[in-house]
Order: sequence, then C-alpha cells, then structure tokens
Amino acid sequence: MATSKEYLQYIVDRLGGMDEISHRAMMGEYVIYNKGKVIGGIYDNRFLVKPTKSAKELLPDAPYEEPYP
Repeated sequence: MATSKEYLQYIVDRLGGMDEISHRAMMGEYVIYNKGKVIGGIYDNRFLVKPTKSAKELLPDAPYEEPYP
C-alpha cells in the first residue's frame, strides 16, 4: 500500500518547526530531509525515523521497524 498524500502532509505539518524540511517521492513512498540530509521516510503511512546516534538518544525506547518485510 502506498502512502497517502494526506498522511505525508500530516507529517510535514508536524515537522514544520524544523528548519528546511523537504521530501521526495520514491516509488509511492517518501524520503524526508532536513537541511538536505535524510532524517527518515514514510512507508505505508508510517513515519520511520533514521536510527542515527542522536535519534537513538532522543528516542531510546522507540521500537525499530523496517520499511518492508
């Protein structure tokens, strides 16, 4: 199932406080960028954050999920 444009807009709106948020469509899904760097993606209407060191520090108990099985 591809991500809906409504869900994309919902996530982009929530990230609006961050500098320079952008996105790029990739085969029905979206990659999310902040200042030109990948910070995550939206897959099947799920926002997945790239598990960087700082993301792990900010979200230590967040579950890990893969975009696709």
